[in-house]
Amino acid sequence: MDRDTPIMELKGVGEKTGKLFGKLDIRTVGELLMAYPRDYEVFGEPVKISRAVSGELCAVRAAVSGIPNERRIRNLSILNVLIADDTGRLQLTFYNMPFLKKTLRQGGFYIFRGLLRPKGTVMTMEQPKIFAPEEYDRLTNRLVPRYALTKGLTNQAMQKYVRQALTFCEFEPECYPPSLLEENQLISYREAVETVHFPQTREALIKARRRLVFDEFFSFLFLMRRSQKLDRQLENGHRMLETADTARFLEQLPFPLTKAQEKVWQEIREDLGGENCMNRLVQGDVGSGKTIVAVLALLMTAANGYQGALMAPTEVLAMQHFETIQGYVKKYGLIFRPVLLVGSMTAREKREVYGAIADGQANLIIGTHALIQEKVQYRSLGLVVTDEQHRFGVRQRELLAQKGENPHILVMSATPIPRTLAIILYGDLHLSVIDELPADRLPIKNCVVNISYRPTAYRFIAGQVAQGRQVYVICPQVEGDDAEGGLPLENVADYAEKLRAALPASVQVACLHGRMRPGDKSRVMNQFADHSIDVLVSTTVIEVGINVPNATVMMVENAERFGLAQLHQLRGRVGRGEHQSYCIFVSADEKPESMERLEILNKSNDGFHIASEDLKLRGPGELFGIRQSGEFSFRVGDIYADAGLLKQASEAVDRLLAEDPELQRPEHGRLRDYLEKAAQRSVDFRSI
Repeated sequence: MDRDTPIMELKGVGEKTGKLFGKLDIRTVGELLMAYPRDYEVFGEPVKISRAVSGELCAVRAAVSGIPNERRIRNLSILNVLIADDTGRLQLTFYNMPFLKKTLRQGGFYIFRGLLRPKGTVMTMEQPKIFAPEEYDRLTNRLVPRYALTKGLTNQAMQKYVRQALTFCEFEPECYPPSLLEENQLISYREAVETVHFPQTREALIKARRRLVFDEFFSFLFLMRRSQKLDRQLENGHRMLETADTARFLEQLPFPLTKAQEKVWQEIREDLGGENCMNRLVQGDVGSGKTIVAVLALLMTAANGYQGALMAPTEVLAMQHFETIQGYVKKYGLIFRPVLLVGSMTAREKREVYGAIADGQANLIIGTHALIQEKVQYRSLGLVVTDEQHRFGVRQRELLAQKGENPHILVMSATPIPRTLAIILYGDLHLSVIDELPADRLPIKNCVVNISYRPTAYRFIAGQVAQGRQVYVICPQVEGDDAEGGLPLENVADYAEKLRAALPASVQVACLHGRMRPGDKSRVMNQFADHSIDVLVSTTVIEVGINVPNATVMMVENAERFGLAQLHQLRGRVGRGEHQSYCIFVSADEKPESMERLEILNKSNDGFHIASEDLKLRGPGELFGIRQSGEFSFRVGDIYADAGLLKQASEAVDRLLAEDPELQRPEHGRLRDYLEKAAQRSVDFRSI
């Protein structure tokens, strides 16, 4: 059995389970082994009820002391259960688990594990995990992996299949030469994978994670630097002159450019008309006005008779760019002849667009990964703009750039990366920063609260909706699973039901998450944009690619689970219109260090300051608990927490490129094969 063996070959994986794995994009044994735990639970010794501390996760051994009481609010079932030991009593509350009425016998002893909170005069645990005493004994003081799951696939089943895969899978030989492993203090890949799934100690887990993060950073940086043929020394084959078109557009805009925008626009103009090809990164905080600067660059390109391409990471964002620019064409008479090219279009629609691109009829092409299909032939591609470029694989960006003869490259990113890290990640690019927000922007009002604030938040949300506004609610996972016994972890499916029960019946609540089909995602996003939906309960899929100026509230559940930079990105979905906007960060973890991190967001709306503070506060001791899924699509690595390792990987890449840039030495043969496979994986043709 090797890594490419279909998941169905594992014992016990039938058609039904295979489909569940498919929902998680796991189709092979290798993909299963790379579905690393999202975090780990450490099961402490049970305590007496009187010694359980409010606001902390704990386990108590107690008996059911009363008959479970169930009540229903619309579709929501609420079950209250009283438990007691010789030191006190507790109330347990379960949502949508009516079957426990029969399971929990009065007088029966169990271990209940959850977060303890006061509710009026009574101490309460909501949605605790229930264990038989002997079952809990086996887990005590162990690091137990918890996986991202889908309904029907349990954490226990996931562990079983991973153990089976580790037992029978033949790993490929180590790709790094011994000297590189030794210099960077790396354990073997096999040991890292085995340990990251089933660690014996925290120290072993840190070493395993370190190896996996190094692999991600090393392959990303190596491929990026080796593919940088479009560096700033390339001769400019598309020299452009400034025309009246850009000046006329700026005069007609209802707002002036900020000084920061003017400075960046001047740098871009000089690049487009200079001796060498432009290769520039424009970093700007959410709402700083990067799009207008990109439109000016594309307008200058069209005015000089060349084609421009704008590639966005999602269909919805591509469509929004298209509609915005079409609006400019109609309102200001711009010379753009734009076309949209996205994967969901019909074959006939695509053929028409291909023709318009090939014969030069279209001078602005806006789309997703579909822009790099073989069938797309550009007539005179002079400028490539990529929006949130870290979301594309290295090979994807290279393929788009190769569609023209050394076109200018302009990269836009709202991800606030401190300069020291940006130099490593974008070493080939000239860096421009738009560090000023338009004067008419109302600052977002923020608050950091614990889960007891929810009823107040729901009333506030209802009030905003009554005023005609819209709301985002972010949860860290799509569906619930059986692994929750730790801090409460909210999921989109159940939370939407909870909101429907808590808000007036007239409020339209809908769900959005990454496991939905692209067409369904686009439909929901468009309905929200059209105000057919009042409250959108979503995962971080909305972090990039939806612009709804009428949305004024962002509520993030389990805010402690996300990196500050990502929370700031999420916050950027509101504050885009004329109305005052608000962001509510709800933390289930009330430890001082967790609340201190979130307070940085409460006190600042400056993304670069927030990212720098996050870098100071966090270190490589963090494991999988805090999510930074927005950053560069790394599976494990976090450019903030792992900044030191990023620098180390960068130095290793530089040494290797200096010694053996084509990896021709015998000792680098396996590494060459590994990196070639990594380059192929960086093109995700499923999204075309």
